[in-house]
Amino acid sequence: MRHLYPRYGKRILDAVVAGLIGLVSLPAGLLAALLVRLDDGAAALFRQQRLGRGGRTFTIFKFRSMAIGTAHVSSAEAGTLPITRVGRFLRRTNLDEIPQLWNVIRGDMSLVGPRPALPTQTQLAQLRSASGALNVRPGLTGLAQVNAYDGMTEQEKAAWDAKYAASLSFTRDISILLRTFLYLLKPPPRY
Repeated sequence: MRHLYPRYGKRILDAVVAGLIGLVSLPAGLLAALLVRLDDGAAALFRQQRLGRGGRTFTIFKFRSMAIGTAHVSSAEAGTLPITRVGRFLRRTNLDEIPQLWNVIRGDMSLVGPRPALPTQTQLAQLRSASGALNVRPGLTGLAQVNAYDGMTEQEKAAWDAKYAASLSFTRDISILLRTFLYLLKPPPRY
């Protein structure tokens, strides 16, 4: 019974919940896409290659928050790059993540799992591979994210990811989703 959730239940939960959230957030997503387009006249969606389950690459989707032509860097390095006016709002409210629901529905990602790394984050990928964390689908949120992801070293991220992969369960996923939801309810920081 313990192995049913990781093999089947997690994927069913992902598809159902991502589909429902996608429907509910459709108006906000359409408005966000329009605002991004009006802000600088360029495409609303940002596509980037990321590492998925087993180290295979996939295309992640987000609403674009940076100027066209900005370098593809990890989130730890992104703070120094130019963010558009609308992009700043999208990031503060996490609305830039809405298109990733499509990645979850497609099976590239899960609701909960290690955040997908860039192919250039080789140390993080190697650490995850060695610990078994690369054997689970990457997620919109994860154990590292709810334990202060920003500012962590790659070793710390990989340790949280390994802990998650070793104890993957329905109750852990629900706990992480609830902690993420509570985080999202907090007022955004003022700049």
